[in-house]
Amino acid sequence: MQKKEILAKPFLKWAGGKGQILSQIIHFLPQEIEEKKINKYVEPFVGSGACFIYLAQVYQFEEIIICDINEELILAYLTIQKAVETLIEYLSEMQVKYLALSLEKRQKFFFDVRDSYNLQKKHTNFLVFSEEWIERTAQLIFLNKTCFNGLFRVNSKGHFNVPVGKYKNPLICHGENLKAISQLLQNTKIYQGNYSQCEKWVDSQTFVYFDPPYRPISKTSNFNSYSQDNFSDTEQLKLRDFYHLLNRQKAKLMLSNSDPKNKNPDDHFFENAYQGYRIERVKANRMINSNAQKRGQINELLIMNY
Repeated sequence: MQKKEILAKPFLKWAGGKGQILSQIIHFLPQEIEEKKINKYVEPFVGSGACFIYLAQVYQFEEIIICDINEELILAYLTIQKAVETLIEYLSEMQVKYLALSLEKRQKFFFDVRDSYNLQKKHTNFLVFSEEWIERTAQLIFLNKTCFNGLFRVNSKGHFNVPVGKYKNPLICHGENLKAISQLLQNTKIYQGNYSQCEKWVDSQTFVYFDPPYRPISKTSNFNSYSQDNFSDTEQLKLRDFYHLLNRQKAKLMLSNSDPKNKNPDDHFFENAYQGYRIERVKANRMINSNAQKRGQINELLIMNY
């Protein structure tokens, strides 16, 4: 399978994004992708889409399906798919206005956008594309590029609650990248909802990559607020059961998660849950931590059925 030049990159910074360990994930891809024995790619927790964006550019799949429970994220993907040029116009205008302001006025601009974004949530129809989607996606990208640490985090009401960052010259509108992603999305099916809906698309010629909210390795590292839904150990085991189900359908499966042994060498949660599957450890940098001293290399897990 001939590889192509990599152009597009994720349009959002996302907690748990796979950009930094992408080269290690690539190393463990099933050989059947190279051999053209796999013609479908499914990603049920797409997030910022580092893996999807890479694989969609490098390999020729007959069908690509991405899914996420986060309705704001899926709204953004659909907007980039349907109206990227207008989105770029919105973002370009926001960038010019923002960069021309003083630090104090930038902060007010940020909070005005954040308030508008949160206020409009209850009035947003997430099922029918409209002009409002474009403005909302522009606001999401703006907030992601200018907020503290580039997080996406919501509170119990589903409201974006990250404070303002202090970047001197943030790139808010990366038009060429958005166009490149839009091109990839023209041949991609995009769905909002629970990962379990992906079952109907999976067969023996499918590669599925799971990147669920990670199991926290300590009480203070519990960050899975990408949506209002909490991903507890019970949810991790439900996902394991779904992994079993797709395994029985002969699909090739890879799942990422945290390694509990970073904190507790006696924590065998994933070894017990995924007994009989291949588990590999890869190195990752913990980028999102308010304490710089606690940012460093840790292990993450890749769990495969091949």
